[in-house]
Amino acid sequence: MTKTKEDILRLIDDADVHYIRLNFTDILGRLKGMSITRSEIEAILDRGQGFDGSSIEGFVRIEESDLMAIPDLRTFRIIPWDIGGERTAMMFCDIQNHDGTPYDGDPRGVLKKTLEKLAQKGWTAYLGPELEFFYFKDDKTPEALDHSGYFDYESFDLGTQVVKKTVTALELMGIPVECSHHEVAPSQQEIDLKYQEALVMADFAQIYKFVVKEVAAENDIYASFMPKPVFGENGSGMHAHMSLFKGDTNLFYDKDNEYQLTELARDFMAGVLTHIKEITMVLNQWVNSYKRLVVGYEAPVYISWGRRNRSSLVRVPMFKAGHEKSTRIELRSPDPACNPYLAFALMLAAGVQGIEKKYPLPKPIEENIFEMNSDKRAKLKIDSLPDSLENAIRETEKSKLVRETLGNHIFETLIANKKVEWDQYRVSVTDHEINKYLSFL
Repeated sequence: MTKTKEDILRLIDDADVHYIRLNFTDILGRLKGMSITRSEIEAILDRGQGFDGSSIEGFVRIEESDLMAIPDLRTFRIIPWDIGGERTAMMFCDIQNHDGTPYDGDPRGVLKKTLEKLAQKGWTAYLGPELEFFYFKDDKTPEALDHSGYFDYESFDLGTQVVKKTVTALELMGIPVECSHHEVAPSQQEIDLKYQEALVMADFAQIYKFVVKEVAAENDIYASFMPKPVFGENGSGMHAHMSLFKGDTNLFYDKDNEYQLTELARDFMAGVLTHIKEITMVLNQWVNSYKRLVVGYEAPVYISWGRRNRSSLVRVPMFKAGHEKSTRIELRSPDPACNPYLAFALMLAAGVQGIEKKYPLPKPIEENIFEMNSDKRAKLKIDSLPDSLENAIRETEKSKLVRETLGNHIFETLIANKKVEWDQYRVSVTDHEINKYLSFL
């Protein structure tokens, strides 16, 4: 809902808000911000707030550090608990240079540019990510709170109680929740947000992670979005449901075609499959992400698509008759530790390139790919995702699509950051190596 400056000032005074947090996101997806007092907010709503961006990951160098945070009035929300004894609100900001031009290192700006290109075609992108996470007793060791499994429900479990508190907090902030449930691994949870326009959903994803962690901390536990925190258990994914609309018309639905998918939807899916290796470094940006992308733990590894096949990278979910607007595709490889602005931008850019270039769509695979041998996969021309951050970096480095979508600044800075991370991991000596080799080598 559109808000005016006067609307926001009235909401602030009615709720006795003392501080307003201006939020933005660094290139790694971490939520950043600064708190503004009530006495200053009126002027800042008019002109924005200057800040030093030199210490923000992926932002400017010291010699060009001054930036402006311009509040997006539509994103104003009151946090439904006091912070330091005071009522606090939050808003997302667009980052600008001092001359008023958009700052090219702002991830939110990258997504907005991508969506502007879609808008020129009359299209609106909708996203529905499923962000999984774990509850642990603390942030030192991944000790589970429960030993429950998929869709288990025990009202007396601490995890169940904290999830309910989290859902309540999200809804009080105006973020619609469809459902919540226990996931496959012990102490693993999922809260599903209602489908939204892409930029709104990227903002919601950031608020979601903030609220999940804050409510957990209030209850003396720790919430983690680490992709693979526990050996031998499923990791946490962020399955992303996508569709394109023109007005009220779902451009993916055609009742007369196989799978009820339009040619445009099939081209979009072909684009995602064609470019998935190039964009994986952004969808799965941490060394730990690739501990999840292995055979045997539900996460997709092989590049294919199907309807009922959950071993495929892209799935076409079934929908009920009369709910044709819910026709969509589901990309199953991203994890919740990604930057949602950059991830959404690249997923959409890949799909749109498929539409524009009319990429051929391979035949669907409805068999369990995990059970196929290498010869059969080769015969069916089923390729694989990168199996490490190092290999994902190599795919991204040569990608014209990723460079054009992210812009030179974020493209080069992010790759440089990920190379440092890989080198640090590569030279470290792990407990596994000590336990395996020290006693006999």
